Amino acid sequence: MYDSTRHNHRRRRRHWCCSFSNPPLSPKKTEKIEIPFSNSPQKLPFARRILSPGRVSPISDVPMNKNHTPKAHKPPISDGNFDVRLNLKGKIGGSLILELGSDVLTANSAVFADLVSDYRMNNNLSGNLCRIEVPDVENLSVFREAIEFMFEDEEVIQNKLLKIGVFRTIHILEVSAGIKFNKGVSSCLKYLEAVPWTEEEEEKLRELLTKLNFDNATTTNILDRLFTLNNPVIDFQRRLTKQLISSVTASDDANARNEMKPLVKGLISRSSVYEKEYPDLSKEDIFSVCESCLCSLTRLIEEAATPSDNEKYGKPLLERISKQVDNINWVLDILLDHQMAEEFVDMWANEVQLVKMHEIVSPMVRYELSRVSAMLFIAMGTRKLHCKSETRLGFLQVWFRPMLSDFGWLQRCRKGLDIKALEEAMGQSLLTLPLKEQYALFMDWFGCFSKNGTECPNLSKAFQIWWRRSFLRGSETFAIESR
Repeated sequence: MYDSTRHNHRRRRRHWCCSFSNPPLSPKKTEKIEIPFSNSPQKLPFARRILSPGRVSPISDVPMNKNHTPKAHKPPISDGNFDVRLNLKGKIGGSLILELGSDVLTANSAVFADLVSDYRMNNNLSGNLCRIEVPDVENLSVFREAIEFMFEDEEVIQNKLLKIGVFRTIHILEVSAGIKFNKGVSSCLKYLEAVPWTEEEEEKLRELLTKLNFDNATTTNILDRLFTLNNPVIDFQRRLTKQLISSVTASDDANARNEMKPLVKGLISRSSVYEKEYPDLSKEDIFSVCESCLCSLTRLIEEAATPSDNEKYGKPLLERISKQVDNINWVLDILLDHQMAEEFVDMWANEVQLVKMHEIVSPMVRYELSRVSAMLFIAMGTRKLHCKSETRLGFLQVWFRPMLSDFGWLQRCRKGLDIKALEEAMGQSLLTLPLKEQYALFMDWFGCFSKNGTECPNLSKAFQIWWRRSFLRGSETFAIESR
């Protein structure tokens, strides 16, 4: 410990100094140390030659490479205070020599205390210079800072950590743990617990704490920020996911829903960094939300189809119908992302009641149902949705004709729908069916297109492919029809 005021700072005799240099030449044996944990690499383009702490002097930048040997700066060791020469050898070249007082070094580091003791015992030395070498140091300046902290009180260390930031503090923590410098470990943990972290800093700290076991009360608070301890994480995540999705679909504020939908979907996306350690979502939970939205949509369409209310369902009812369709498409997007949407195709194909009501409600109501079908068509046509043949056939037989009648409204009220992508996907979806099944659907399209033109999707390209496959393949055509 020392007085941090400038006056006492100048008067107090320090117990360490440092210089960049080649290892000292001496016939005496140098004790080598292997640090169990090394700080993360940061390539240093320049070495810094620093005079003894407490002195005010210029800092010179000397390039560190294999073709240049820095000039040694000889520290003042004649006063007897510097009785340990610590030679840090950089992994990428260069070295840093620290001459220290053994009393501070051994009092703060159990590793160095053992090394100093062993060196003096093996060389029959008591007060003479003790030489210790630390090879393969990833970052010389970080290691030096960890040693410097041995000569500071905790308040000064905290102020310095505040200036250097979280990432470098994690590096110093790693070095402090390796040399068993308890004050350094405690100070770093105290600082890290009190400040926010970036994702990069969090990942580095998580990695460090998984391989080190700190016996420090502050560590518990840090671990509580990083890990859910003593909880069934997977079950908790699934319950929370269902709760979040349900909250979004139940929200009555359109702006809030628009903000929350991409947020929640991003968190549970398969490509999200937050999802990489956990298994897929619970299909049952997601489909329970889906069924709830479908039930609400059915009730609203029934209300719209009631003759007595036929003139009364104005903007409020239309908004509620549109909201449920948006919810269904959003949940469907999540199912597609997790490759769990095939069962939804069966659910949608079995909505017989909705199909019946589609025939009697106003076009500005019924086209909302085709917005759900449009999303399924696009997923099938772009290979994002893989369904069995009977599933695809059931869906197309039920919802293809309603789509033809609603296409004009879909063009006028797109609500984010890509019409060109829809037209291409509808044609591609039809072409996945057996040729005989394609015939009836393509004939329906041809009749609709010939009457309504641009109010009907343009499936000309897919129709030509069907014609060629059906009639222009000679023996292949006969083979198909003979089945």
